[in-house]
Amino acid sequence: MSIETPTEHELTALAVSERLGIAEHEVPVYTGAAAGLLGSWSVVEGLHAESESARPAATRSSSRPVDADNPLNAWYVTTDIGPTASGPLDGLTVAVKDNIAVAGVPMMNGSAMLDGYTPSRDATVVSRLLEAGAAVIGKAVCEDLCFSGGSHTARGGPVRNPWALDRSSGGSSAGSAALVAAGEVDLAHGGDQGGSIRIPASFCGVVGHKPTFGLVPYTGAFPIESSIDHVGPITRSVSDAALMLGVLAGPDGLDPRQGADVARPDYLGALRFGARGLRVGVLSEGFGRAESEPQVDETVRAAVAALAGAGVEADEVSIPWHLHGSAIWDVISVEGATGQMIDGNGYGMNYKGLYDPEQIDFYGRRWREDPSQFSETVKLVLMAGRYALTRHHGKHYAMAQNLVPRLTAAYDEQLSRFDVLVLPTTPMRSTVLPAAGAPLEEQLGRALEMLGNTAPFNVTGHPACSVPAGVVDGLPVGLMVVGKHHDDATVLRVAHAVEQAVGTFPAPHREGVIA
Repeated sequence: MSIETPTEHELTALAVSERLGIAEHEVPVYTGAAAGLLGSWSVVEGLHAESESARPAATRSSSRPVDADNPLNAWYVTTDIGPTASGPLDGLTVAVKDNIAVAGVPMMNGSAMLDGYTPSRDATVVSRLLEAGAAVIGKAVCEDLCFSGGSHTARGGPVRNPWALDRSSGGSSAGSAALVAAGEVDLAHGGDQGGSIRIPASFCGVVGHKPTFGLVPYTGAFPIESSIDHVGPITRSVSDAALMLGVLAGPDGLDPRQGADVARPDYLGALRFGARGLRVGVLSEGFGRAESEPQVDETVRAAVAALAGAGVEADEVSIPWHLHGSAIWDVISVEGATGQMIDGNGYGMNYKGLYDPEQIDFYGRRWREDPSQFSETVKLVLMAGRYALTRHHGKHYAMAQNLVPRLTAAYDEQLSRFDVLVLPTTPMRSTVLPAAGAPLEEQLGRALEMLGNTAPFNVTGHPACSVPAGVVDGLPVGLMVVGKHHDDATVLRVAHAVEQAVGTFPAPHREGVIA
């Protein structure tokens, strides 16, 4: 549908609302000029439709599983999309996080604001897995617009942890981690803006790798804030994460988050070198936080101690700026998401890359029709972000972005002495899901309480992998390995050494899943 020509009445109202000081006798001139100018909008719409018609429409079926087949509420829809070629992922099954586009399959992003939308093209990370021999068997539930570290904000209800059904599976890649942990799928995509790959990996006892910023193309995933958007693997083992990362990594020419091509090692092959001789800095500020559980700290330190048997040298290191990382992330994520995810209808503007015009229009119209349908966490982001932007016009966003190099340098200074840094992924184990109708304070707290150690590495872009460190009272504990930019291979080598040092990690009891 072409854009409509504005009337004099509409432009008069616009001029008044924008306080443009346009005289009444000038309105007809502006109306005629605008009508002529807006003709280009119709030309562009026609050209775009012509270019899109050259792509064959995807004919794929999907269905919403019945509750009996979805005990964790982790599947949004199930599919049966076979591989398009043979490759290193032959025979493996994938769950795609539901903020990532699969052509012809509904995409809700956990939110009423996208309910009913179906993408017309695959995200790059989807097509790469299909080309590598994997099969996509469904879309995994994610948190509402992915703005939650808990697993209780998705429009379709909470995702349950397979280790304990009354507990959170972590967010926002809630369904992805739960399905991998429960053994319902071999591999899953996760998205990570503040820890959303690593948090659910920690809570569910699986491996979650947030790649170096820009290593994996974000093309086709619903954005929150372009400077912190990441996509990466969630798997049952480090070797599977390395295998999957090798397929996902590399520029696609469509994502402005990515720079020029960089050397991509054989991540899986690098694991054979082990971790002997590597130096590990144990980040003291990641322990003993106000929200930390002592059992988590103890389990992570015990896993680090076990690395000594693998010939790893570990020493304590202090980076005081780590404690400032959350505040920097707060400003960037809240003001940035208000400008991009909300006002910019997800994609925003002012960069070269592949946009999704249909999704932008669908979501932009839907949220403006009834903003009350936003989740509680997104409402908080919108109110705080709008207040700050209205008062100070993005000044604090600019300040926070200007502080990112200093935060980055604080980590890099120690990473010049150590090969990696290690710390607890989340300061606590999986928490109890808020009950239906729980107080707002509990809903917000459970969504944001676990971000302190993960979020700083979203703004700095360092690669970070959560690997299971042990189980305490029936709940997993995650250890996070952080490395130099574009040295994901070393991060995975150390994560693999942790995996070997702590022994075979148990799976959740199957009866706990279906009880």
